[in-house]
Amino acid sequence: MTKLLLSVHVLAAILAVGPIAVAASLFPRHATAPAAREARPTVFLHRVCRGYTVVGIAVPVFGFATGARLGVLGDAWLVASIALTVLAAGVLALGILPGQRRLLSLTAARRTAGGTAGEPAGAERAAARRLTMITGVFNLLWAVVVVLMIVRPGSTTGA
Repeated sequence: MTKLLLSVHVLAAILAVGPIAVAASLFPRHATAPAAREARPTVFLHRVCRGYTVVGIAVPVFGFATGARLGVLGDAWLVASIALTVLAAGVLALGILPGQRRLLSLTAARRTAGGTAGEPAGAERAAARRLTMITGVFNLLWAVVVVLMIVRPGSTTGA
């Protein structure tokens, strides 16, 4: 049962967090591309992030179940991973998704004003830079969680 829970946990992490990381990373570049004639690619990337956020709830659910089965819920490496996962979820929910919505509305305003093929406005560039940085933090948090899950410093369960 433990192997099944761990397998589902790892698969959920790959299939849910991976698409969010990729879509969120691509979003700012596509949103501010000077030659962008339509909003469809960025709207799609935002929908990917939103949709996979819901699916991503399976990652901590199966992670807790696996940790409980292994009896490691109190281990420092797992507590740190949980804290970083909560932080990454907060970055996604409070930084990335709202930042994407803001950038979508800024680019929509530019397109409505007839600036479809022109350079993005200063506010758009600033929002895109901020969103790129926030997305980088999100991806870095997940990278640290993955390393902690593999290395498991101080673990007595063997690695």
